[in-house]
Amino acid sequence: MRTRRLGRSTVEVTELGFGTGPLGGLYEPLDDATAAGALSAAWDAGIRFFDTAPHYGIGLAERRLAGFLRERPRDALTLSTKVGRLLVPQDPAGRTDESFEVPATHRREWDFSRDGVLRSVEESLARTGADRVDVLLLHDAEHHFENALRTGLPALAELRAQGVVGAVGAGMHDTELLTRLVREHDVDVVMLSGRWTLLDQRAAHELLPACAERGVSLLAASVFNSGLLSTPRPSPDAFFDYAAASPEVVQRARRVADVCAAHGVTLPEAALAFPLRHPAVAGVVVGMRSAREVRADVAAFGKEVPERLWSDLLAEGLLDPRAAT
Repeated sequence: MRTRRLGRSTVEVTELGFGTGPLGGLYEPLDDATAAGALSAAWDAGIRFFDTAPHYGIGLAERRLAGFLRERPRDALTLSTKVGRLLVPQDPAGRTDESFEVPATHRREWDFSRDGVLRSVEESLARTGADRVDVLLLHDAEHHFENALRTGLPALAELRAQGVVGAVGAGMHDTELLTRLVREHDVDVVMLSGRWTLLDQRAAHELLPACAERGVSLLAASVFNSGLLSTPRPSPDAFFDYAAASPEVVQRARRVADVCAAHGVTLPEAALAFPLRHPAVAGVVVGMRSAREVRADVAAFGKEVPERLWSDLLAEGLLDPRAAT
């Protein structure tokens, strides 16, 4: 599997990355054996970039990586995690976490201070058993952006200067804030969730041009837009952007699927191929919860997509002209 370098750093990622959100029980519970099987299948398929965060399953995704990492040569893979939420122990009292199907043993506290960043990294290293983090991102800082810039980002730069991490940046869905980050600060990479996909190309307006100009890499996450693009023919009850998709969005996705089918391409194959068409995009990060999902995504990622597909989508008004080339 091909690799690309993140910005001006020395960190490289495989073009297809493994997102560990589902390993934390996103949407539904997941047992240890299935999680381990997914990680092993990803490794066997050549994936060497693994992205996680304390937020995913309030630490469960990071802990599930620990056993996997112990059995693999550390220098052969790239590990990414995030800061901004500290996990504080609490009595679950029979409650389930609001975001993931796990017991609510911890609560999240926003903290982008220097001490909070350092503590978060230390705790992530303890959970994963890793000796270092290759990529460190400010996580979901949309509503804490000024604090994240004032105290969190300098802490990330400090860790990068010390060699504790190799590349730094932020992971969010707000393209305007990420554009400001790229233009005004020294970062290597941004991870964009759901805004550089077949159904949402707003990153082409300002963010991707800024990344290209500044030599910053973009990692495209949520390229299936929460599931709507993950099947050849979207169902009426599919999710889009973490909520039930509107009939209008489902219909647009089906129109895209029809154009794809005319070229012998499925919707998931096109969804995985599209983001990497821009030279600033270093990789696509996909959440996977089982070996079966891994194999399906890897096969879809390997599909050769004809160039004519993109021009036909543009002609049908299904691609933003700024995203078509």
